[in-house]
Amino acid sequence: MRIAVGLISIFLGLLVLVQSCAVATTAGLAQDAATGDAGAVGIVVGLLFFTGGAFSFGLPMVATVVLLLAGLLALLGGGAFGDLRIWAYVAFGLAGLSLIAWRSARKRAAAFQTPPAAS
Repeated sequence: MRIAVGLISIFLGLLVLVQSCAVATTAGLAQDAATGDAGAVGIVVGLLFFTGGAFSFGLPMVATVVLLLAGLLALLGGGAFGDLRIWAYVAFGLAGLSLIAWRSARKRAAAFQTPPAAS
């Protein structure tokens, strides 16, 4: 599951980054400051998606925190850029999957470390 979360987060991070760059550029040409600010927040969210995906391979709990931060930032900063709300919900879902991956890896490691029962 860690690999799936990592690959999906990295791909979506690049997608959010490209979309937010397009929004910020268009807002700059149209002299719309609110949309430009939301596009800048989207660029940060895209970088956080990418970072969370990179951390999910080795440190899924760090990826959970980074993806939660991306979701909160997208939810709070997406006033004029409605797609950021969608990316926020996707970030929360990926953070939940990353948390499940962390817990399952932890349980698996604990199962291998328990001593066998005495006969």
